[in-house]
Amino acid sequence: MTETISYIINSLKDYYPPNEIRGFTQLIMEQICGLQPYQLLLGKGNDLSDKEKTEIAEIVERLKKSEPIQYILGTANFYGYDFTVNPSVLIPRPETAELVNKIIEDSKNSPISPLRILDIGTGSGCIAISLAKHLNNAEVFAMDISADALSIAKLNAEKLNADIQFIQADILSTTKFHSFREKFEFLPRENKISSEREVNIIVSNPPYITEKEKTDMEANVLNYEPHSALFVPDNDPLLFYRTIARFGKQNLSQNGYLYFEINSQFGTETKEMLKQEGYRHIELTQDFYKKDRIIKAQI
Repeated sequence: MTETISYIINSLKDYYPPNEIRGFTQLIMEQICGLQPYQLLLGKGNDLSDKEKTEIAEIVERLKKSEPIQYILGTANFYGYDFTVNPSVLIPRPETAELVNKIIEDSKNSPISPLRILDIGTGSGCIAISLAKHLNNAEVFAMDISADALSIAKLNAEKLNADIQFIQADILSTTKFHSFREKFEFLPRENKISSEREVNIIVSNPPYITEKEKTDMEANVLNYEPHSALFVPDNDPLLFYRTIARFGKQNLSQNGYLYFEINSQFGTETKEMLKQEGYRHIELTQDFYKKDRIIKAQI
């Protein structure tokens, strides 16, 4: 086992910093050999089989090509849960966990029951599922344009025993709004708005990286994660936020809330857009890197 750990470290030392290699080593040994980090520290574990050594060598070679470890192993931890991931969905980020935590803290004592939440652009389902697991009074809906992404989200919901209603739709296509309402009765009809059928919270971590930012991105993101979930045109960086804000004006309950994860470069612009769209009590929160990252607004 010690020989294998040395092999991983020496093979990757020219590709990644030491702390990242340590993380990779722990994940690999846990996934392939069933060894927890404390067992590695204590030097515990049996000699590895030829099959295990071959699997580890294959993982190391894929890491050398900058493939994300989460895609290689097929799993990513988010908010204390292990989510299945593949290249059809983004890898969940710590910043998104901050968004989830804010919604949970704001909503855990809500008198509204059921608290209807819609996650737009759900991807792996990490936001919707985490909210459903922590908010017992929540009825959670998750929407995505990608059938492949929804397949992963549904798998995660089943695996984590979360009751989520999934919707395949393109938020940018206004022609879908009417059929969206008809299919899900919690949304208001065109001319008959019932507060009992509206959503109380809309949350989204939509594509927000501009095309010109590609040059600053790491290869593991640029070459492997789905571009449709990452990028927006340079000339319209608020495309999704503006569309969702207008959608929220139609479908949020009175005093309902909108939560966004945003591009840190456009915090002020996003606040101003929401103000122009008629939202109030707009809060801009920084992440643990001290970058503008979360916006909360009330209709």
